[in-house]
Amino acid sequence: MSLLRVRLAAAAAAIAVVALVAVGDAYNLTKPGTVITYDRRSLMIDGRREIFFSGSIHYPRSPFHEWPDLIARAKEGGLNVIESYVFWNIHEPEMGVYNFEGRYDMIKFFKLIQEHEMFAMVRIGPFVQAEWNHGGLPYWLREVPDIVFRTDNEPYKKLMQKFVTLVVNKLKDAKLFASQGGPIILAQIENEYQHMEAAFKENGTRYIDWAAKMAISTSTGVPWIMCKQTKAPAEVIPTCNGRHCGDTWPGPTDKNKPLLWTENWTAQYRVFGDPPSQRSAEDIAFAVARFFSVGGSMVNYYMYHGGTNFGRTGASFVMPRYYDEAPLDEFGMYKEPKWGHLRDLHHALRLCKKALLRGNPSTQPLGKLYEARLFEIPEQKVCVAFLSNHNTKEDGTVTFRGQQYFVPRRSVSILADCKTVVFSTQHVNAQHNQRTFHLTDQTLQNNVWEMYTEGDKVPTYKFTTDRSEKPLEAYNMTKDKTDYLWYTTSFKLEAEDLPFRQDIKPVLEASSHGHAMVAFVNGKLVGAAHGTKMNKAFSLEKPIEVRAGINHVSILSSTLGLQDSGAYLEHRQAGVHSVTIQGLNTGTLDLSSNGWGHIVGLDGERKQAHMDKGGEVQWKPAVFDLPLTWYRRRFDMPSGEDPVVIDLNPMGKGILFVNGEGLGRYWSSYKHALGRPSQYLYHVPRCFLKPTGNVLTIFEEEGGRPDAIMILTVKRDNICSFISEKNPGHVRSWERKDSQLTVVADDLKPRAVLTCPEKKTIQQVVFASYGNPLGICGNYTVGNCHTPKAKEVVEKACVGKKSCVLAVSHEVYGGDLNCPGTTATLAVQAKCSKRQTTADQ
Repeated sequence: MSLLRVRLAAAAAAIAVVALVAVGDAYNLTKPGTVITYDRRSLMIDGRREIFFSGSIHYPRSPFHEWPDLIARAKEGGLNVIESYVFWNIHEPEMGVYNFEGRYDMIKFFKLIQEHEMFAMVRIGPFVQAEWNHGGLPYWLREVPDIVFRTDNEPYKKLMQKFVTLVVNKLKDAKLFASQGGPIILAQIENEYQHMEAAFKENGTRYIDWAAKMAISTSTGVPWIMCKQTKAPAEVIPTCNGRHCGDTWPGPTDKNKPLLWTENWTAQYRVFGDPPSQRSAEDIAFAVARFFSVGGSMVNYYMYHGGTNFGRTGASFVMPRYYDEAPLDEFGMYKEPKWGHLRDLHHALRLCKKALLRGNPSTQPLGKLYEARLFEIPEQKVCVAFLSNHNTKEDGTVTFRGQQYFVPRRSVSILADCKTVVFSTQHVNAQHNQRTFHLTDQTLQNNVWEMYTEGDKVPTYKFTTDRSEKPLEAYNMTKDKTDYLWYTTSFKLEAEDLPFRQDIKPVLEASSHGHAMVAFVNGKLVGAAHGTKMNKAFSLEKPIEVRAGINHVSILSSTLGLQDSGAYLEHRQAGVHSVTIQGLNTGTLDLSSNGWGHIVGLDGERKQAHMDKGGEVQWKPAVFDLPLTWYRRRFDMPSGEDPVVIDLNPMGKGILFVNGEGLGRYWSSYKHALGRPSQYLYHVPRCFLKPTGNVLTIFEEEGGRPDAIMILTVKRDNICSFISEKNPGHVRSWERKDSQLTVVADDLKPRAVLTCPEKKTIQQVVFASYGNPLGICGNYTVGNCHTPKAKEVVEKACVGKKSCVLAVSHEVYGGDLNCPGTTATLAVQAKCSKRQTTADQ
């Protein structure tokens, strides 16, 4: 390694230590008696101002075995706060019955945050939305007499206060509030209520005032917040949710309250039927830099790690995979460059902290859609400037204080001393990576399936006991214990009722409030139909075979979670509501009031077919592509430490279990506009697995090929860099000493840093080009200014090492800056792997 690379690497390590010390120093102020206060500029810890970079990690969306790594990686990414909701329906699934165990162990989660010397934010709600089933409200609330959720309603307020008090007291007993020496510096009551207040009018205003006073009366010793509640009552701080709060949110109407951003969406949550969604690292960084440039002092990334909606915890139509595009993906792996670019942004803003928190703010126009925002302490020669370009298609050059600065389209350049660009939101110096999925030997080993079919036992009206004139509403019947409800009725036809012509068949039309159904007539599968997230109600229309005499209609209705937002949530409905037979010789037969029998749940659920020992069902050798069938096989844990994934692309719709743990709903047959399922890969946390004999169980509603299911592992071993000579030097090239910006690198030229995942080294350089390469990590191509020497230079610097630093300079690679079209860019893709030893072989 050259002397320059050694010095740069040492400087990077030193600055990383400085950043961690800064976080630690702030945390150490949370001792018994710590006072958390605020004014317009910031939150203050015992009078000391601080800027906060927070990330949402929800404890029930990850196994507790994974919490320490997730928190450590968040801290490594420059965060000093972890945020989580508290989920009422998992903690009190039945009135007065509580669960705070396993991945629901809220206290353990916040104590781990404390052990990592970070702050915490607890969002109690207890309505949280969060794309979580029923917005976090337990189902049993719907059965409380005269209840109306989230308004000035005494039954609801009484139960809400009881739960909030329970949670606060648990946190107090564990001494987790900052006033007790714990990590929690903020608590939230209610969630995104402003539009609800308008719906409930005076009752809404009375309720939100009550909620604020109730929360404050719990005496946590820390401030309370309400997000999306511009006129938050009393001393409660309103906060912003959205993508661009620096440009769309005017801030609290009370000018004594700070600008806090509780949800900066790092992507978009997805529902079944949605195509892939993206939000670039550059756009997130732009939004954060803008927010701090207008006086913001805390941002929370929602989500920093999304995790998984295990079992039946997702809200209606929400997929199990949650915010996979976050800086830490569903498996907890670094998603680059999002994780690294934001880490670099946090370091840049920390270089500006003194000016941001104490400087005099001002704004200077620099041209159409260009501006400078400054924070300055002239007597101390402390100055920070944010140069913004709001043009979406045009790069530009601006003159600021006598110097010219290139400011790319839709970007912010941060000048940590009002002279030196230490970070540009549009210029990514962080490495990129590519996620790949790899077939394991366990896919084919012992790929022997058993089945238990419910299709042989399609119920008829005769064998039901829960009967009514009309079909009953599904939620009230299932009480959120299962997704499934059978509806069945019988009717008699005379020979003259049947169509005379052979080419005409009657049609079954069944209408539902949501969400999906599978229909049978006389025990024979007719077909399936479903609604969507936006239009949950739907109708099934299928041709059927009927006969003279008694006929049976049996419909298995399924729901995909309860809704998580909106007024009058307690009145939302699902399930079949009308059924007709059309095309009979005697006209349309309306069965809607024909008398209906109901069966809640599946036979396999009652017999616990999903448990690892198979429950009480009688398993037999599998026949594939059958509807309403439980399938299972055994498999061994794949070797290594990479995350494990089940590929359910060959299946239709149903639910998935491994060793009795619910991994979520699947719906591979529902294709989005690009022709693919919204989700077909399902995370199996290794802590759910045993070395051998794991049981994979699925309930398939429509029919599929379980023998084609694949067991995969996930890697992010393809690491890349894509950096131009136009990029500023790496932000770690500077540090702040005695309030002044100091250079700690030998020069300020841009550098590419490639680092392999833990326990792996760079084994191969797959691609290297200097000039005008194009593409994304894993799919780069050379341009007309390509330099053949580039690969040799990179191989010499990187192969065999865990990490390497590469100069981004035409001189090093023999590039020609006069080549037409050159962007003076270095693109590299390297392959990491664990070097095999004799023992491995």
